[in-house]
Amino acid sequence: MPHLVILYTGNLDAVTDMTALCRALADAMLDVTDEAGAPVFPTGGTRVLAYPAPHFAVADGGAAGRAAGFDVDYGFVYLNLRMGRGRSAALQQQAGRRLEAVVKAHFAPLFPVRPIGVTLQIDEGPEVFDAKNSSLHPLFQKKA
Repeated sequence: MPHLVILYTGNLDAVTDMTALCRALADAMLDVTDEAGAPVFPTGGTRVLAYPAPHFAVADGGAAGRAAGFDVDYGFVYLNLRMGRGRSAALQQQAGRRLEAVVKAHFAPLFPVRPIGVTLQIDEGPEVFDAKNSSLHPLFQKKA
């Protein structure tokens, strides 16, 4: 962990590169450091996954958008970062601000031309069961 899952209306695929957003968000997560300069999130555990919703209904179906002069349906993006316990509130806020900046920059060209809602939430344990099986993590362990 951490895992950042993105759910979004599928109509956004035609107007933005979600793979690029995923990479930018993963890079931002890997750049978050604690007070001692150590990475907050493990490289091998950092994942960003995006899922388009091919079927959706957002707000009033576009009526207010059309009345405001937009000729496209609404878009919506929900980002949820799930992280294990143990990080300070300050580090959680730092991570949230960094991710929000990436998301705002990514969607900045679209906001003036299409109504889009974006929600970013960060959740933390407590887990009731947590099993990990991976051949990925050893790739990032430092050799002594």
